[in-house]
Amino acid sequence: MRKKLTLMFALIAGLGVVNLSMAAEDAKESAGRAVAMNKAKGNCIACHAIPNDPKAESPGNIGPPFVMMKERFPDRNKMRAQIWDSTVANPKTSMPPFGKHQILTEQEIDQVVEYIHSL
Repeated sequence: MRKKLTLMFALIAGLGVVNLSMAAEDAKESAGRAVAMNKAKGNCIACHAIPNDPKAESPGNIGPPFVMMKERFPDRNKMRAQIWDSTVANPKTSMPPFGKHQILTEQEIDQVVEYIHSL
């Protein structure tokens, strides 16, 4: 009986940790969305369509749409590098180097990566 109770408490505690980490990820995604939509910061919507987001009105079409991002960027570090300085991969890109030119902070870039990767 004692082993069953110990196991039950361990499972409940584990679920609590999972819920807390899921809540933290949701908070990062929410913060990342705010940065991505902020015209003074990321302003991703100026160039990228964000499907399934009713508040992402009048998107631009200069950049690719944010669809299937986990499949397109299974390695988040590559996505982060693209946002940090897209001129490394394409010197003629119209995407500004958000990190290199200090348009976004390190934390904001991480938040945007979390949000975009969730799409």
